[in-house]
Amino acid sequence: MHRRTFLASASAAALGAALRAATPAGRTPRILLRSSWQVVNIGDIAHTPGVLALIEKHLPNAEVRLWASADLSAEVIAMEHRRFPQLQIVKGTLGANGRASNPALADALAWTDFLLHGSGPSLVARKDVAAFARHVRKPYGVYGITYASNPPEADERTAFDGARFVFFRDELSLALARTQNLKSPLLDFAPDGAFACDLRNDPAADAFLAAHDLTPGQFLCCIPKLRYTPYWLIRNSPKDEARHARNEAMKAADHAPLLEAINAVVRETNLKILLCPEDQTQMTVSKEQLYDHLSAEVKRRVVWREKFWLTDEALSTYRRSAGLFGHEQHSPIMCIGAGIPAIVCRWAEQTTKGDMWRTIGLGDWLFDMDVEADRRRVAPAVLAMAKDPVAARAKAAQARSLVENYQQKTIAVLARQFA
Repeated sequence: MHRRTFLASASAAALGAALRAATPAGRTPRILLRSSWQVVNIGDIAHTPGVLALIEKHLPNAEVRLWASADLSAEVIAMEHRRFPQLQIVKGTLGANGRASNPALADALAWTDFLLHGSGPSLVARKDVAAFARHVRKPYGVYGITYASNPPEADERTAFDGARFVFFRDELSLALARTQNLKSPLLDFAPDGAFACDLRNDPAADAFLAAHDLTPGQFLCCIPKLRYTPYWLIRNSPKDEARHARNEAMKAADHAPLLEAINAVVRETNLKILLCPEDQTQMTVSKEQLYDHLSAEVKRRVVWREKFWLTDEALSTYRRSAGLFGHEQHSPIMCIGAGIPAIVCRWAEQTTKGDMWRTIGLGDWLFDMDVEADRRRVAPAVLAMAKDPVAARAKAAQARSLVENYQQKTIAVLARQFA
């Protein structure tokens, strides 16, 4: 069934009625959210509060626990608890034999009615979900992932085949899955959960803006990125020489369109530019590939953020900006979720998630940095966004409305599992 047909028809209700309800009669639904993949990237952090906010909004009577990955830090937990103070969090793994690695996880698995795998770059917890399907044997689903396995790995097929639904966050992933004879009764599109992230840290954002003479609505955010994130610089992992070589070969060319855009905005508008990070490696990237290449005159209107931040402060800052452009995806996702204009530049080394920009009507704000014609269009697009903020905001608002429509209808599928 085509995505648009599904979302426009009552067939989802028929699907829900055909499935056994997950919750015993008279009891509040219990959902175990498998999410939280890493904390070195504010976008990966945003998946979790985004899906939690969607459940809170569209399934408000449900109880939710978070099954997080091992590296979820105390700092991020504290941030999430400021928004979701009642949230219980467990960690651990579910072995191929069906045994939980600790008592807290075992209790959560016994407690839950439904396992929901949250948004991510893949079926990140495929081993856990496959073990859940084989041994726990309760209903589960997948919400908003990118997918590229062809053929699927054994654990992926097991997980997909037993899922009540599998929603992909980009059409290319969905198209691939539909060629693989997967047995889930529903394969379709759902926006990345991070669109719904609503974490805020307004005091921190206001303090940073004041300290750097940034006026709300009078600056654009810019995020750089290397072809491959050099995780070896921020984790205890070996250096990938091949990826490092690719980064070195492409970094000048990849950042040239951003430099052109920065110079154009500073010279042709009254806006300033904030160079900011999405992951912990990008403060150095923005300094070396952007800030250090600007003239002294342009630098007077450019702020380099030298310290990492968490998702709440970042989103509060984006909400005070006139828009965002750069090489990342999840900061733009959070921007559009808040009605803030956002331009995305992508390349072959990244996943297909950027294709979602076309699905939500922002195809002309998506640029392929491997195509010279697209590279030449980046600066004019950023300048147009800067010069006509009313039109840019209207475009972002239209995309947000479309995303919210998808969110409402896809979370309704989750809700019907408890009908």
